[in-house]
Amino acid sequence: MDFEALVKHISTIQSTLQAQAAHAVNLALTARNWLMGCYIVEFEQNGEDRAAYGEQLLKKLEQRLNVKGLNERRFREFRRLYLVYPQLKEPIAQYILAGSEIRHTLSAEFTDPIRHTVSAELQSVNNQPSEWNTQADRLFERLPYSHLKFISKIENPVKRAFYEMEAIRGCWSARELERQINSLYYERSGLSKNKEALSALVQRQAMPLQPKNIINTPVTLEFLGLNDRALVTENDLEQSILDNLQHFLLEMGHGFCFEARQKRILIDGDYFFADLVFYHRILKCHVIVELKIDRFRHEYASQLNLYLNYFKAEVMQPDDNPPVGILLCTEKGDTLVKYATAGLDPNIFVQKYMIELPTEEEIKKFISTANY
Repeated sequence: MDFEALVKHISTIQSTLQAQAAHAVNLALTARNWLMGCYIVEFEQNGEDRAAYGEQLLKKLEQRLNVKGLNERRFREFRRLYLVYPQLKEPIAQYILAGSEIRHTLSAEFTDPIRHTVSAELQSVNNQPSEWNTQADRLFERLPYSHLKFISKIENPVKRAFYEMEAIRGCWSARELERQINSLYYERSGLSKNKEALSALVQRQAMPLQPKNIINTPVTLEFLGLNDRALVTENDLEQSILDNLQHFLLEMGHGFCFEARQKRILIDGDYFFADLVFYHRILKCHVIVELKIDRFRHEYASQLNLYLNYFKAEVMQPDDNPPVGILLCTEKGDTLVKYATAGLDPNIFVQKYMIELPTEEEIKKFISTANY
C-alpha cells in the first residue's frame, strides 16, 4: 500500500461512515418526534386529566420539561407528523424493537400506543387511497425528519405524495425541498405537458442531500395556455402571470387601469423595475404590484417600499392619493410580514397567491407510473 492508497482508503471510510451516522441520527430523530406526537394525541383524546390542561397543554408541557429544543412549536410539528403519517407506526415499531439498547430502555408500556389507532380521525387518515400513501418503510428510511416536517404541512394528499416521490428520487436537501415547494414545482408540473422532462430538469438543477446537511384571501391565478408547454420553468410561470393581465385584473377587482409592465425606475444611477403598475380610477392612486415566485422575504417589503417612496416624490400628482403597493408571494408567514412591514409605508399589502391547476388526474398518473 502506497501513500495515495492510504489517502483513498481513509477518505472512503470517512465519507461512508459519516453518511451512515447521519442516516442513523435521522432515523432516531424521526422516531423520537413521531412517538412524542403519538403520546400528545393519545393524551389529548384519552388522558385522565386532559381537561385540566386544554388548549394550554403544549405550553405547559414545554414549561414542565424545560428541555432545549422541545417547545410548543415543536410539539405542534410532532403532533402534525403523527396525524399526517400514522402509517409510520410499523417501521418505527420495528426500529425500536430491533435495537437492543432501545428495546431494553423502552418498555412495552411505552411502545404500546404505536400498536393501536387512537382515534376515528386517524382511521380516516388511514383510509385514504393507498396509492397516495408512500410506502411507510420508504418514508422512514429515505426522508429525514427535516423533509417530513415541510411535506406534512401540505394538506392535499396527492401533492404530498408528489413531493415525497420527487424528494426521494432526487435525494434533495431540506433547503432544496423547501425551495421547490415555494417555487410551485407541483403546480408547474401540473401545467407542464411533459412532466418527465420537467422532473428531469428539476432534478439536474437541484442540490442533492449531503451528510453535513443534517389583501385577506389568497389570489388564485389560472393560466390555461401554460399546460400546452412541455416544460414550465419558474421564469415561464412568472412571465405568464404578467402576460395574463386580463385574468389578473379580474382577480384584483374593478377600477384598475393598466399603466406599465416592468416600469423602469432610475435612482442614483441604478435602474429598478416594478413588475406591474396600475392607476386606480376610483381610489385615485397608483397601485404597484410585485410578483415573487417564492415565499415572502423581508427584503421584498423593503423593495416595494422603495418604489412607493419614489412614486410619492416623482410621479404622484397634487390631486392623487398616496400610492398602494401589493406584494404577491407563494407563501407568507403573518408574523414575519408584521415585523418586516412595521415602520414602512402603511399602504403595503402582502398576499399569498395560488395557481389553479387544470386537473389532478395527470399528476396522479405521473406519480403512479414514476420509478423512484
